[in-house]
Amino acid sequence: MSDSKRAPAVRLCEISKRFGAVQANRGVTLAVAPGTVHGIVGENGAGKSTLMAILYGYYQADEGHIEVGGERVSIANSHQAIALGVGMVHQHFMLVDTLSCLDNVMLGAEPTFFLARGKRAVRAKLEALMQSTGLQVQLDALVGELPVGELQRLEILKALYRGAKILILDEPTAVLTPQETEQLFETLRKLRAQGTTILLITHKLKEVMALCDEVTVMRAGQVIKTTAIAATSPEDLAEAMVGRKVNLGRAETQAARGQALRLQASGLRLRDAHGVPALAGVDLQLRAGEIVGVAGVSGNGQSELLEVLSGMRAPEAGELQLGEVRFTAGAWLAPKRARELKLAHVPEDRHLLGMVMSFPAWETAALGYHEQAQYRAAPLGLAMDQDHMRAQTAQMMERFDVRPRDAQLGSSKFSGGNQQKLILAREIGQQPQVLLVGQPTRGVDIGAIEFIHGQLRRLRDEGCAVLLVSSELDEILALADRVLVMNCGRITGELGIAECDEKTLGLLMAAQAEVAAA
Repeated sequence: MSDSKRAPAVRLCEISKRFGAVQANRGVTLAVAPGTVHGIVGENGAGKSTLMAILYGYYQADEGHIEVGGERVSIANSHQAIALGVGMVHQHFMLVDTLSCLDNVMLGAEPTFFLARGKRAVRAKLEALMQSTGLQVQLDALVGELPVGELQRLEILKALYRGAKILILDEPTAVLTPQETEQLFETLRKLRAQGTTILLITHKLKEVMALCDEVTVMRAGQVIKTTAIAATSPEDLAEAMVGRKVNLGRAETQAARGQALRLQASGLRLRDAHGVPALAGVDLQLRAGEIVGVAGVSGNGQSELLEVLSGMRAPEAGELQLGEVRFTAGAWLAPKRARELKLAHVPEDRHLLGMVMSFPAWETAALGYHEQAQYRAAPLGLAMDQDHMRAQTAQMMERFDVRPRDAQLGSSKFSGGNQQKLILAREIGQQPQVLLVGQPTRGVDIGAIEFIHGQLRRLRDEGCAVLLVSSELDEILALADRVLVMNCGRITGELGIAECDEKTLGLLMAAQAEVAAA
């Protein structure tokens, strides 16, 4: 075998990168064999995304060099990376909602000045790629009207269209359903068989074990270990990532379910923008001292349920009792009133609904609660007491281990896991009697997952009623005291946690069984 065939598809040699006082990468060396899937795991802030951004030309290393196919190369920008066959699919898609899929692929890579002729050529190439890879998208559909799974496929197609032979995927399953995740994995296996080299950044160790050939663990900007998948386990990887043993299973002791009824909803009905029922007569109760999990394939009414219960949307029909206060469809709960009644809400989409990305952390930490007396400046209370807000934020950051501990730093500058911890600190810090929480650990590293789970259990043990919506069955099984399953806007089953396993929940999620209330 020749040297060129033995050479790694990509080698990063002694890469170091500093941002001010933060050392993001420290002498990182990483080699990836051609035609393999190589996982890169680590906590938020471990340096994974920075390392891949250097490979893709977004950043330039302070020290070290890059080799592609055995040749030392200089990658000053993404155009040079693409020319070398390196493509990247970001966690937050780089697509224009108002353009079609075809136009998004062409954007910046138009093959000719004559657009009509260029579109025909691009369409033919994309149709051939879709046939060979199984990545099916609707080329003429507007991006803004497509489900997230199809957008993921479009981003991969866009990279392959530009000639990517080395494909970087940053948290590709963070917003996918289990079914969409399996479809993506089948595609990635096919691409690997066709010779594509894939670098997979992820927090989900089960996915690493299922898909990758090798995995590299990073911590504090350094490589801790690189190993073949056959020689490791999720537990070993988790310990290497965090530096200690991590427990993401069920707690040994369980809280006793209280009798106090915190929230009761009945007959909730709501239609989506297309007139399709999103909630079709939902009834539920939440009692003090319990975590109620809501399982279901994404798009079956879970998001709408959270929106209605939090006051973000009013239903077409139904009633809600929150404590001693009753609301009807014609006079529904408002978010401000919900906060007054000690109902807190951690939304599914932290960027869209949980924070204002341009705000500094101290404003995000007070968002929604900024009119409370504690945040009003003396003597008249007409202005916000910004010094007190900053001091409170500093305390939240310390308690919830938000990194970096800089209340002045812009919300957009924090990693996804630290943004999530900041929102949880804000909502849990109000000592709610009811907490609605959607996808609490989406895109969050394993150490932060353990911490967030602990905070939710603590809140439950203090008498709060928690409604947990999660697409991760492992998370539901680890946290919930009882489980509701939703399908087509209905609750198709209710089980005590002792009766739950993945198979039973899966059948209920697919509406192939019905289970009476526990």
